[in-house]
Amino acid sequence: MLSVSGHKIFLEKEADLFMEASKLDGCYVLKTDLSSQMATKEVVHERYKDLALMEWAFRSSKTVQLEMRPIHVRLATRTCGHAFEVMMAYRIIKELASCWQDLNVTVEEGIKELTTFCAVELCGEKVAASCHQIPQPRESIQRLLSATGVRLPRVLPSRGVIVTTKKKLQKRRKIK
Repeated sequence: MLSVSGHKIFLEKEADLFMEASKLDGCYVLKTDLSSQMATKEVVHERYKDLALMEWAFRSSKTVQLEMRPIHVRLATRTCGHAFEVMMAYRIIKELASCWQDLNVTVEEGIKELTTFCAVELCGEKVAASCHQIPQPRESIQRLLSATGVRLPRVLPSRGVIVTTKKKLQKRRKIK
């Protein structure tokens, strides 16, 4: 209860009301326009918790794991495209986490390990067409691939495509 006497303001808390209000400490309210037949309170709560997962997905796909950052997202079509891209990245991260859970490796660690795997380009007089030979992966990489059900081909045709990695892209930007 609030009261004023001269130049002084007094605040007295009513113990019963204070105790009743303190029962709700740490609670929150979720409001939806769905009827209880369309979605139970449990479903609404679960979807709300999924929102935290989606926020985590956007954050992790843009930074740590897949480093997917758009340059410009101003138009509605680009925004939708970016949202789709991030959702696909989230789905990939979730699938890898599921596949690798028994290997005691995080998605970030697994992707970092996979980035060390390279193909060998075969070209020259003895080879009719240029191609990339896939070497036998070391055991740590083989475990990651096996857990996801990925089987590598022995050879890939060379299409003359130049792959731009993050490091090459940074060097190219410094030159300009």
